[in-house]
Amino acid sequence: MNDEQLLRYARHILLDELGIEGQEKLLAARVLIVGAGGLGSPAALYLATAGVGDITLADDDVVELSNLQRQILHTTASVGRPKAESGRDMLGAFNPQTRVHARVERLKDQALSDAVAQADLVLDCTDNFTTRHAINRACVQHRKPLVSGAAIRFDGQVSVYDLRDDNAPCYHCLFPEADDVEEANCATMGVFAPVVGIIGSMQAAEALKLLSGVGESLSGRLLWLDVRTMQWRSVNVQRDPECAVCGHRGHA
Repeated sequence: MNDEQLLRYARHILLDELGIEGQEKLLAARVLIVGAGGLGSPAALYLATAGVGDITLADDDVVELSNLQRQILHTTASVGRPKAESGRDMLGAFNPQTRVHARVERLKDQALSDAVAQADLVLDCTDNFTTRHAINRACVQHRKPLVSGAAIRFDGQVSVYDLRDDNAPCYHCLFPEADDVEEANCATMGVFAPVVGIIGSMQAAEALKLLSGVGESLSGRLLWLDVRTMQWRSVNVQRDPECAVCGHRGHA
């Protein structure tokens, strides 16, 4: 770590639980963030400014004016630009030492599998079940920790699926994939702007903890937030031994 990094990350280094060793782990880490919108914006900003060395930002969408109410990675000047490229440029302005790769595409199939395989950790910042389940399957396949968040209207949720652990549940254990699930999204139902900021920031916190080895993650727990009353609920999540996605883990 050079002198500039020692100064930039001084407030992290002062934390006994983190220190220089933990910060060096962050500098060496590779993170995949799928989704550069409401959740991905605060998550990516905190990961970049905290010193995560290599971030891949994947999103096939472009910035629209209606995004700017909550997607703080983008500005008015970004309208019409691909979110991944706009996000890359913003992260570079905050921390030019972080390597940011923009993937202007909807990662799926082999491309998604390859991207997950190359990462140390994955953040699911998407807004639809199909993509969430695809990310989960890839993380199970490559045994990568997954930090998942969701937000709609005044509600948010966040959890960690640490798929390096044979006893940890995967996303499918909690939310089984089904053809008849009705999608809910911000475009049709709305979202209170700070909700995505809160949940995305928590995703960043969980990711930084996992990467640096600090504290205890949310693996095995799901947190629900109702911003109208500002109350949290914590739900314990057990692995489903018959899960169609992760049930094979630990088997000979």
